[in-house]
Amino acid sequence: MAVKKAVKEDLNLAGGRFSLYAGDVLPSIVVFLVALPLCMGIAIASGVDPAAGLITGIVGGLLVGPLSGCPLQISGPAAGLAVITAQLIAEHGIERLGIIIVVAGVVQLLAGLSRLAQWFRAVPPSVIHGMLSGIGVLIFAGQFHVMVDDLPKESGFLNLISIPLAVWKGLSFSLELPHFAACMIGLLTISLLLVWNRMKAKFDIAVFNVLPGSLFAIVVATSVAWLYHLDIKFVNLPDNFAESFRFIHYSQIKGFISWELLLDGIAMAFIAAAETLLTATAVDKMHKGERTNYDRELMAQGAGNVVCGLVGGLAMTGVMVRSGVNVTAGGKTRASAFLHGLWLLLFFAFLPFVVELIPRAALAALLVYTGWKLANFKIMRELEKYGKSEVYIYLATVGSIVCFDLLTGVLIGIALSVGKLLYIFSHLEIKMAEDLASNRTDVFLKGAATFLSLPRFAEALERVRPDTELHVHLDALDYIDHACLDMVMSWEEKHVAGGGHLVIDWGTMEAASGRPRKARTGSNTMEFREPGKSSSSVRTTPLPLEEASSTEVKQEE
Repeated sequence: MAVKKAVKEDLNLAGGRFSLYAGDVLPSIVVFLVALPLCMGIAIASGVDPAAGLITGIVGGLLVGPLSGCPLQISGPAAGLAVITAQLIAEHGIERLGIIIVVAGVVQLLAGLSRLAQWFRAVPPSVIHGMLSGIGVLIFAGQFHVMVDDLPKESGFLNLISIPLAVWKGLSFSLELPHFAACMIGLLTISLLLVWNRMKAKFDIAVFNVLPGSLFAIVVATSVAWLYHLDIKFVNLPDNFAESFRFIHYSQIKGFISWELLLDGIAMAFIAAAETLLTATAVDKMHKGERTNYDRELMAQGAGNVVCGLVGGLAMTGVMVRSGVNVTAGGKTRASAFLHGLWLLLFFAFLPFVVELIPRAALAALLVYTGWKLANFKIMRELEKYGKSEVYIYLATVGSIVCFDLLTGVLIGIALSVGKLLYIFSHLEIKMAEDLASNRTDVFLKGAATFLSLPRFAEALERVRPDTELHVHLDALDYIDHACLDMVMSWEEKHVAGGGHLVIDWGTMEAASGRPRKARTGSNTMEFREPGKSSSSVRTTPLPLEEASSTEVKQEE
């Protein structure tokens, strides 16, 4: 009886799993339809053949999908890495790109095994948003030229400032000119995307939820280009599926490896890991199922990047658009990611001639639209809620990425964030007010009293008259460290010896310093007052600054 019951439970469990897997088939097809044009477009934006992007999408599905720590996240070539990939190819050549990607994968694997995934998420939001916006600007500017069948310029800044020239070329009216025809295809693609997304938001119709707008736009643009036999550039794929792979041999690794490549690999690992883990966090917020295991996800990404580097693919990350489509389409398990990779493989192997009908201008237009959405300068309104300094860091990151390169921009953003942190912990505003009639002095502290500001704090206390009753107000103080506390205690002994008196709000002091309350021995003249309670020996109402009879002193750093 027990055996029969166990067998029945196993059959029910197997049936439940089969039902779950079957439920992932339709979401996987929807994700595949979204991934197909994006994989090729990102490859073109990276400066490599479209086949490299498809290879990464296949590896991201077949390998990373089952290993993923985020069950519903989709991995593949990312727009966020297109810029740095193009820069690395220009600097080192396509032959060394695979080695850099392998190094990035190994770094991610080791970081995941060492349980360091959470550290890759320790990047300030202003820098992350600045990185994404900077990447969006570069993709938008670079692909704008490709959309009119022109070549992108040498740098992102030149791409940006030469957009008017691309507009002039694209609108030079003549169907015989490739620039104008390609521009019309690009504008048609973007228009269809905008209309589709507007209709999807307005009408709750199944076709808008199942069929991706990007696929619809690409199909229509491809049909128009084919019907009118336009003389524009189209996607090229190798005739033989096996020819798409560029395998790295041991001799190449031995001959190409250098410290510069290793550092570039570490930089790529950091950027890819940050984007992946932030995407995983966003995906977790979209569903109520299994939560992300970040270390497992990082190891899965590392394994995928090692394979992609060895076989000639692009570097991969977890990608938000495809992951979001997977969740909204009803994906339940890792099977949807695996199946989307399988559909990419079958399509790439048996239907390459269909891909070759797609105009490059249509794929570039898709990325122009993606870049514009990724830039998302509206995020500055959200950042401003946390202070204007966050907006400045964001703008500095964006500007540095556009003017220099991605890694430099991110490092500048992080350096500014660290500088802001140091400023916060060294910034102490000191205001003093004296009432000679009542022989009272009030000191108001605001900010952080740390060893960095100790000399200024000590200088302010030294100006206090020896026999006055000093009230130190800590209401606006965020933090006070041990060095400043000890300095106040030492100064208090000297002040008492001169006939003075010191009053400090102990409750505020305890909250600011985190130091447990402790009775002070050797002196009973320093009064630690509980919040809201007064003492009969001293005055409890702070002296307003505007009513002070003597000169107000303000120090600010």
